[in-house]
Amino acid sequence: MMLRLAMAVLCVGAVSFLLRVLFALVLEATKVPARALKVHLAKFNPSRQQGELIVMNPEAVQRKFPARAGKRMALVALLAAGLALPLRAQQTTGGPSANDDSTINPQASASTAPVPREILAELDAMKKRIEQLEAQLKGRDNAGDSVAAVHTAAAVTPAAPPANVSATAIAPAGEALQSEAAAPEKKPASEPFAYADWTWLNGNPRTKEPAFDSKFFTPEIRADVEYTYDFNHPADDSIGGSSEVFRSNEVGVTQLGVGGDFHFDHVRGRLLTQFGMYSETTPRNDASYSRGQWNLADAYRYVSEAYGGYHWDVWHGINVDAGIFMSYVGLFSYYNFDNWAYQPSYVSSNTPWFFTGMRIQIFPTEKLKIEPWIINGWQSYARSNGRIGLGGQVLYRPNGWISMLSNNYGVGADALGIPNRTRLHTDNSLEVKYYDHPERFLDKMAFTLTGDMGCETGGGVDCTTNKKSGGQIIDYKQSFLGYMIYNRWWFHKDRYGFTLGGGEINNPGRYLVLLPPIDGATATSGTPYFPENPGDPFKAWDMSATYDYMPSQYITFRWEFNHRHANVPYWTGPGGITPPGGNNGNPGSLVCLNGATNCTGSPTNTWYPDLRKTEDRATMAILVKF
Repeated sequence: MMLRLAMAVLCVGAVSFLLRVLFALVLEATKVPARALKVHLAKFNPSRQQGELIVMNPEAVQRKFPARAGKRMALVALLAAGLALPLRAQQTTGGPSANDDSTINPQASASTAPVPREILAELDAMKKRIEQLEAQLKGRDNAGDSVAAVHTAAAVTPAAPPANVSATAIAPAGEALQSEAAAPEKKPASEPFAYADWTWLNGNPRTKEPAFDSKFFTPEIRADVEYTYDFNHPADDSIGGSSEVFRSNEVGVTQLGVGGDFHFDHVRGRLLTQFGMYSETTPRNDASYSRGQWNLADAYRYVSEAYGGYHWDVWHGINVDAGIFMSYVGLFSYYNFDNWAYQPSYVSSNTPWFFTGMRIQIFPTEKLKIEPWIINGWQSYARSNGRIGLGGQVLYRPNGWISMLSNNYGVGADALGIPNRTRLHTDNSLEVKYYDHPERFLDKMAFTLTGDMGCETGGGVDCTTNKKSGGQIIDYKQSFLGYMIYNRWWFHKDRYGFTLGGGEINNPGRYLVLLPPIDGATATSGTPYFPENPGDPFKAWDMSATYDYMPSQYITFRWEFNHRHANVPYWTGPGGITPPGGNNGNPGSLVCLNGATNCTGSPTNTWYPDLRKTEDRATMAILVKF
C-alpha cells in the first residue's frame, strides 16, 4: 500500500514536471530564433540557488534551438512520461526499500489520498521560478541581448527543501558548486594593445591575420618590387640620397624577406632575410664593420632581423631579446609595405633602421610599453669605437585613435676613429585617427607628426654653438633638427588610400646625411666630392603624393611622386655619379681624367660627378606581405 502511494506521488510529480518542460520547449521552439547564444555575464547574472547549474566556461557555449530540435525534445519528454506510469505494475508488493522513509511519507491509500501539501508547494515554487526565468529571457530578447546560459527546470530548486527530504541528500552537490564558485580560475592579463585595431598606423602592417599560423611558428614573406623614373635622367641610372630608392628607369627588387616568428614555451625568436637591393645598400651606410677583423657587413648583409629571447607573464608581459632588431626611430618601418609612403622624409630615411644588441620590452599596462636598449651603436653591426650605446622607446596608446611614440639615444661614440665624440638624439611622433566611418565611401582619415632633435659633442664639435678661440672656430656646431608631417585618406572600406606629406631638416656637419654612392663610396671610405666635415652645411626639404590600391590585405599597388630639394648639390644629375670606365676602386680619392696620374682638382685633369640641388621622381611598386 505504501509503495503504491509512493509510486503514485512520484508519477504525478514526474508527469506534471515533464508536461511543464514540454510546454516550455514547444513555446521556446516557436518563439526563439535560430541564432547562436553569446555570453554577457555582466548583463545577466541572476542570484544563484543551491544546486543551480553554473556555466564554468561561457565562452565555449554556443547553442541553437531550431523547431525540429524542440519537437524532438518534446517527444522524448512524452515518452519518458509514458514510461513512468507503468512502473507501478513492475514493483513488488512487499515492504518498502531501505531508503523509502527518507524520501516519501505516505498518508493514505493510492486511490483516495490527496497529493501531499509539501509536493504541491514545491511544484508551485518551481512553476514561479520558471515563469520568472522566462520573463527574463523574453526581456533580453526584446532588447536584442544574448542570454548567458539556459537554465533548465531540473536545475531550479526552491529556497528550502521540503521537511520530508533529507538535507544530506542535497548538501554534497551544493557544497561542490559553492567550492567551485569560491575559487574561480585567475584571468590572465590582457595582451598589450590588443583592445583596438592598429592597422591604420603609419609604420604598422595592415594585415589583420597571418595567412598561416601554428603553435610553434608564424611564417612571414615579404616582397618589394619597384620601378622608379628619375626626371633628372642620370646616365648611369644611379640614384643617391635615399635609403629606399636606388636605381632609375629599371625594375628592381628592393627587398625579398623570408622568415617568421618562433614561439614555444615562452621562448621566442625571429628571423627575416633581406635579399635584393637592401642587402647592398643598408650595410654600406654602416662604417663600424671596418674596425677590427672579420667582415661583419658580409656576415649580416642578408639578414634584416635575427634575434632570440624569452617572455615572462609579468604585468602584461616582459620580453628580453638579443640580436638584430628594428629601431623605428623616425616612425616609418624599414619595410615599405607597412608605410603610408614609399619614400619617407629625411627624419625617417636618415635615422636608424636597425640596432644590434639587446632590448627589454616591458608592458606595465595594456596601453604602455617601455623598452630600454643596450646596443652596439647607431645603426651599426659593431662598435665604431670603444663604447656601447644606450637608448630606449616609450609607446603609449590611451585609446584606439591616438598613438604617442618617443625614441631616445645617447652615450654612444658613433664617429669612426673619433672615440671622444658622443651622440644624442630624440625622436617623437604623434599619430591621430580623427575620422572613422567605415560605412561611408571616405571611411577613414589620419595624420602623423614627427619631430627630431640631436647633436654631437667632443672631437672638434659642439651641440649648441660654434666655439671660438683667438677669432678662429675650434669646435663647430654639429646638430640635427627636422620634422615631417603626413595625412592619409582611406576610401571604400580601405581598398584605396591617398597620402600627402613631406618634411624638412637642418644638419650642419652632415653626420646624418646619406652619403651619395659616388664612385662606389661607402660610409667607411667617404668621398671628396661630398665631404661630411664639421661645419659643412646641409638643409633640405621634400614633399610626396602617394596613391595605393589594396584589393587584399596582403598586397598593395602603389604609385608615388616625390619632389626633393637641398641647399647644396646633392642629387644625381644627367651626367651620373659613376666615373668613365666604371668605379676606380678608390672612392676616397679624386678620379683622374685622360690617364692623368696626379689629380689636382682642376677640371682639366679631374673627373667630377654631376650633382644637382633638385630631384623629381615617380615610383610604382608592388608590395606583398604574408
